[in-house]
Amino acid sequence: MHTAPLSTSSDASAEAARALRVGDDVLHPQPDQLTEAERRQLASLALLRLAAIEDGLLSADDPPPSDGVISEAAADAIDRWLDQAIQVPEPDEAASRRFHAAHPARYAQGERVQARHILFAVTPGVDVQALRQRAEQVLVAVRAAPETFADTARTVSNCPSGELGGALGDERGWLKATDCAPEFARELFGQDEAQAHIGVLPRLVHSRFGLHVVEVQAREAGVQPAFEQVQDAVAQSLRQQAFATALKQACAVLAGRHGVAGADLDAATSPLLQ
Repeated sequence: MHTAPLSTSSDASAEAARALRVGDDVLHPQPDQLTEAERRQLASLALLRLAAIEDGLLSADDPPPSDGVISEAAADAIDRWLDQAIQVPEPDEAASRRFHAAHPARYAQGERVQARHILFAVTPGVDVQALRQRAEQVLVAVRAAPETFADTARTVSNCPSGELGGALGDERGWLKATDCAPEFARELFGQDEAQAHIGVLPRLVHSRFGLHVVEVQAREAGVQPAFEQVQDAVAQSLRQQAFATALKQACAVLAGRHGVAGADLDAATSPLLQ
């Protein structure tokens, strides 16, 4: 007689246990619908919001995040908290020279690739988990049979380039970093020689447009500038690296204090910069 209510209660408890939460705040009831980066970002923002409240920078009455959105007051308070809590040392010239020598390709000028992609667009209402599973299936299939890439792009890609077999770039088929969204360009350009992949990339590329299966067909390295020409850019890279490390450490401390379920903050080098 009581089987149905008990089962319903058990299901509700299981669903609550699977939720993405920080402290007592549920950030998303079904985190498996989100990417790992999205889960880390939501959790990190929620933790930083709690830190701002603890330090008196934000009212305790501030509403908790809703659908991943925090209040404008919380966003301002987090910025102020980061300014106070995250100290980034200024890189010296010796460190900058070492970094430049270790990563010459990162500052190449004129680097370009011939590439094509298959886009799985993330649109309002789409089942992200199902979309990701479909994208992963296609990735496995075209890695096993690269000769099918163009036909697959024509069949399943959500990008107009699908009609061209997924081809990107100018009329000669060349693509530069400035032609792409920054998060897409980071996966294709500025790679050290050992990481400069030719062929179908081994993982999905995430961008503001969705999930991409990408094949790099050719590369031109571009010109390697002297250190003095890119010194400011190198220093900025080191500042960003130091900030990311400090931010990860701060979020780890906050996670230990408040508790996080449904997200692994240790899995990324920067929880907010992915």
